[in-house]
Amino acid sequence: MNTNLYLTAFKTIVIKEVSRFARIWIQTILPPAVSMTLYFVIFGNLIGPRIGTMEGFDYIQYIAPGIIMMSIINSAYANVVSSFFGAKFQRHIEEMLVAPIPNLVILSGYITGGVARGMMVGFVVTLVALFFTELHIEHPVIVVSVVLLTSILFSLAGFINGIFAKNFDDIAIIPSFVLTPLIYLGGVFYSINLLPEIWQLISKFNPILYMVNAFRYGMLGVSDINIQTAFVIIIIFNVVLFSLCLYLLNKGIGIKS
Repeated sequence: MNTNLYLTAFKTIVIKEVSRFARIWIQTILPPAVSMTLYFVIFGNLIGPRIGTMEGFDYIQYIAPGIIMMSIINSAYANVVSSFFGAKFQRHIEEMLVAPIPNLVILSGYITGGVARGMMVGFVVTLVALFFTELHIEHPVIVVSVVLLTSILFSLAGFINGIFAKNFDDIAIIPSFVLTPLIYLGGVFYSINLLPEIWQLISKFNPILYMVNAFRYGMLGVSDINIQTAFVIIIIFNVVLFSLCLYLLNKGIGIKS
C-alpha cells in the first residue's frame, strides 16, 4: 500500500476540482449568490412583512437558513455531476481508472471538490443574507456538521447522476424534475406544522426536510424535526450513497463499454 502515492493522487484530483470551479467563478459562485439575493428580496422584503412571524422569528430570518442550505445542495450536486460526466465525455476518466490508485481515492477526490464548492457558495450566500437579516448561530457544531454532511450527500448523488448520464441532457433531468421539487417541498419557505397532518406525514419522507431543519436548528435553535432523528437519517443516506457510488465505480457501470 503506497500511502504517499494515494495521497498525491487525492490531492491532485481535489486541486483539479477546486481549480475548475474557482477558474470560472462567474458561472459557479456568482449565479447562486445572485439567485439567492432575489429570494431574499422577493420572499423576505416583499412577501415577508405580509406573512409576519414564523416560529417566533421574522419570516426573512426564518427562511434564511433554508435558502443557504438550498444553495449548498445545488452547488455540491452540480459540481460533481458536471465534472464527472465531463471526465466521461472527454474520456480522461479512463486514465484514472487504469492508474495504480484505488477507486476510493478517486471517489473521495470528486466528493471533496463538491464539498468545497458547496461550502464556498454557502459562505457567500450567508454573507448576502447578512445584508437582509440578522443571523445568530445558536449551535456552531451542528451548523458545520450539517453543512459538511449535506455537501457530501449531494456530491455523492451528483456522482451517481454522472455515472448513469449518457448525454448532457441527462445531467439536467434530475436537478430539474427531482431535486428542485424536493428542495421547495423540504421546508425551506415554511414550517411543516402549518400543513394538514397527512401532508406533514408525506413531508417526512423528503430527506431534504431533515437537512433544512437540522441547519435551521443550528442557526436559530428551532426545528420541525427531532434533531437526533435528522442526523441519523442524513448519516444513513450518506452511508448508503457512498457504498452505492463505490460499488458502481468498482463494477465500471456507466463507464466501461
